[in-house]
Amino acid sequence: MAGSRDNSQMSLALKNIHDAASRLRGKVLVTPCTHSRTLSALTGSEVYLKFENLQFTASFKERGALNKLLSLTPAEKRCGVIAMSAGNHAQGVAYHAKRLGIPAVIVMPQHTPELKVQHTRNHGAEVILHGETFDETTAFAHKMQRKRKLTLVHPYDDEMVMAGQGTVALEMLEQQPDLDTLIVPIGGGGLIAGVATAAKALRPAIDIIGVQSERFPAMAQLLARQSVECALYTVAEGIAVKAPGRLTSGIVRDLVSEILLVSEGELEDAILMLLQIEKTVVEGAGAAGLAALLKSKKRFRRKKVGLILTGGNIDLMSLSSIIQRGLVRSGQLVRLRVETRDVPGALADVSGLIGRTGGNIVEVHHQRAFSVQPLQTVIINFTLRTRGREHFEEIVSALRANGERVALPEND
Repeated sequence: MAGSRDNSQMSLALKNIHDAASRLRGKVLVTPCTHSRTLSALTGSEVYLKFENLQFTASFKERGALNKLLSLTPAEKRCGVIAMSAGNHAQGVAYHAKRLGIPAVIVMPQHTPELKVQHTRNHGAEVILHGETFDETTAFAHKMQRKRKLTLVHPYDDEMVMAGQGTVALEMLEQQPDLDTLIVPIGGGGLIAGVATAAKALRPAIDIIGVQSERFPAMAQLLARQSVECALYTVAEGIAVKAPGRLTSGIVRDLVSEILLVSEGELEDAILMLLQIEKTVVEGAGAAGLAALLKSKKRFRRKKVGLILTGGNIDLMSLSSIIQRGLVRSGQLVRLRVETRDVPGALADVSGLIGRTGGNIVEVHHQRAFSVQPLQTVIINFTLRTRGREHFEEIVSALRANGERVALPEND
């Protein structure tokens, strides 16, 4: 995919990104970019994490938003700005517009989670909920822009926004000069366009790899000249974009070596791994780089890989579900069904045996009435915490050795 780039035809250049860095200095956090010994051991690569989830709005998005806002003329600032976003871009624009005294209107889809709507309002923006789909939201935002003579702060297809996002790469290569690979999440393409422009100008041999959700592979499909077909939802909602940018896609075509796709389970596992190992909370898009690295270990073996933890705005209920589902996949949270005689003490005997083998009973359901088993038989459904799959097999073996009939319920 990557090829020679005719800079004369491209308006985004390293100078634009250095200029953005000068504008942003002291106004956004220079986030850490640190080596992860544990992830390096697990993947066979030297892994470095850029913690953009530590920005005030918990996302890299405020870099591009602020760079755009700072570039406006006094007249544009007085009139105000408008942006369409369901999340991180909305908060970045709203927060920095308030700091700069610029009126801001944010158009969000009607069914945007209330927490995100409230956070955006708390930053001082006028929030308008409109549209069942993001396409409808975007069309309405353009209509409002023309009607109210506002300046559009596009979430990705804008050179000032891309230049602001590119400052992430300037920091990474200053903090870790030996990086030879960057794995970057792609939604509309603003981050990877800015990062690739900066990194390739400073280090032509560096390898830039994109990553998308299998359910939203729009950029990969666009560059492969395929029809864009996406699902309705992904846990990586920050990169759930059906219409990549016109400007960004040209840069990605020229500077990005490959776009990898990751599944929902791989994204969830990466979120959980970052929580367990690095003690950091990331959203689905923020974990996409690690998900790709874990999926393609051989490709990146012995490489010095930089991952951008792009954001940490994840709903707590979603995070709770991801933790529970991760425990199930690892065999630490399991279900089993025991068929035993319906006599006094049977439940205590089975429970005691599970306890003696180290299993922790989370939930038990003693089923009699809704059963087709013989009258003197009872079905007991257990939910257990274990140390993992091997430990679970030990528990099952102990129960069967005691004469119990054990079945493993299929997942719903």
